[in-house]
Amino acid sequence: MPSPASSASRSSETPAAGDASTSGGGASAGATASSSDEAQDATRDAAAGTALAALGELPVKGRAPKTGYSRDEFGPRWADTDHNGCDTRNDILRRDMTGIEVTPGTHGCKVRTGTLVSPYSGGTVDFTAGQDTSSEVQIDHVVALSDAWQKGAQQLDADRRTALANDPLNLLAVDGPTNNKKSDGDAATWLPPATSERCEYVATQIAVKRSYDLWVTDGEKKAMVRVLDTCPDQKVPEARAVPAPVDEPVAAPQTEAPAADQEPAAPVQEPVEQAPAVPGANGGVAGGDVYYSRCAEARAAGAAPLYAGSPGYRPGLDGDGDGVACEAKH
Repeated sequence: MPSPASSASRSSETPAAGDASTSGGGASAGATASSSDEAQDATRDAAAGTALAALGELPVKGRAPKTGYSRDEFGPRWADTDHNGCDTRNDILRRDMTGIEVTPGTHGCKVRTGTLVSPYSGGTVDFTAGQDTSSEVQIDHVVALSDAWQKGAQQLDADRRTALANDPLNLLAVDGPTNNKKSDGDAATWLPPATSERCEYVATQIAVKRSYDLWVTDGEKKAMVRVLDTCPDQKVPEARAVPAPVDEPVAAPQTEAPAADQEPAAPVQEPVEQAPAVPGANGGVAGGDVYYSRCAEARAAGAAPLYAGSPGYRPGLDGDGDGVACEAKH
């Protein structure tokens, strides 16, 4: 896609005309009105099916108060709304990354490693799931949930808000640092540093807002028009499907060739069965180590999940062998 003009680039750094405070002079008011008229003309004259035309269909209103907003208003984080057995975060990781490997025993859902080319920055991230590394790749809501809340989502019912938060059209896997800089900004306050992605980014915001009956502010609409003026034929993105869970490899059965005549093997001494560790009064075992016979005990004690090397961790509780036992159930 062609790169937006310098005015689109500046929109991520300075407020759009009409959003910033002015001295109230007649010339300033006239310039603001002229800018709004130009934005209206651009969307009115746009070809059908383009993002510009769709932008013209969105209501233009002021931003509502953020009062009452919380992430919980949009349902459980990364719910399995498509009922494919996988949470939404891992659905998007499988869709947007390449060379992925999944964690065994997760029904092909949980991404363990993969490579992401971040659409926002163009940088490459070699992803490895882990307590200290998973945040290097984040799932961004293209229309931030806080922004949606202030522009119509307050009026949606709980099911529609949950759908918005988990809609693959509104989700992208991106590098963590760039996503943190975006925060909950709209097109008037933030655009991707990778200018080649701005047309698709803005078109996606328009598609999402149209799908969920959300509005745009005047300054936001002007910023979108400035971007789309550089790509007037940009289409409105369609729904983005997520891939099915990855088939985990199944090891072929091993068949042994008949052995040649050999001397009889020496009898194998049966191992002496050792008594299991006995929990002590404080929930540990002899020697002071913490011991949990089941994950339910670890969760009841507030210790789950248990990481390899930490008190209470043992391989018998780590079903998928990834070094994390008693993970939260999805």
